[in-house]
Amino acid sequence: MSDSVGAALLAIAAALCIAVGTVVRQRTAAGVPDDAVGTLGPITALVRNPVWWLGTVAGVGGYAFQAAALGRGSLLLVQPLLVLSLLFALPLGARLADRSVGRSEWLWAAALTGSVAVLVVLGNPRPGLARAEPLHWVLTCLVGAPLVAAGLIAARRVRGARKALLLGAVGGALFGVSAVLTKGVVDIASRGVLPLATAPELWALLLLAAGAVTVQQAAFQAGDLRASLPATTVLEPVVASLLGFVVLGEYLDADRAMSVVLVTAAAVMVAATVALARGDAAASSPDQAVCPPGE
Repeated sequence: MSDSVGAALLAIAAALCIAVGTVVRQRTAAGVPDDAVGTLGPITALVRNPVWWLGTVAGVGGYAFQAAALGRGSLLLVQPLLVLSLLFALPLGARLADRSVGRSEWLWAAALTGSVAVLVVLGNPRPGLARAEPLHWVLTCLVGAPLVAAGLIAARRVRGARKALLLGAVGGALFGVSAVLTKGVVDIASRGVLPLATAPELWALLLLAAGAVTVQQAAFQAGDLRASLPATTVLEPVVASLLGFVVLGEYLDADRAMSVVLVTAAAVMVAATVALARGDAAASSPDQAVCPPGE
């Protein structure tokens, strides 16, 4: 089995686990009342909910598969495939919400599947470096840190859908950067425990992942999941793929005519992702039957 095929299969397994974890954590986060939100956000209430932990375990499993996939393939191959988690979440979310999947949702699901297939197969993603150079991380921080800070500050000044949108965008961006760090950490881990323990990428990844999860849960609780989930789901692969191209030197092997096809497929993927995420979030919104914390 080639590395690309193995990476694709691992990425699909990751998408399945992510779907289960996201649906479960969405529904539990949506049930956290505002007066139960602590200094660190709704995470302080959610850690006492065993159902949330089940979703978290599934999410961790998804991350493990993602890391394994990134160890064998490029970000431009793995990250688009992870968007298929919305495809897997569609029937699961519908079942938990006791509703049927509509025709439009299936059409968007087909569009998502087709666009991802075009990007992965026709785009022929080519790998780059396994780790980014220190200078590239410095430049990334100089550009990205002010944007993340601005998003968090703006989110504190608004409520409802706007707050959810801003927090979802920040969370997605942080997850995208985490994917790039994960690829580097997997490469370092292959050299032994000592190089891994002393690698700055590992500690940066742990810190960034904790921040991303905290922001994501705050976005889920902020009010309108139809705003937060599309922002998170779209920005993660966009940021990861952009950094894969800029700092790792990955690229799609395509001529000018094929580039037009790939750009169109990417636009369809984004549109389908937003449509499915909004539908999934609507089914998980607080006015639906959700499990209150502790049950």
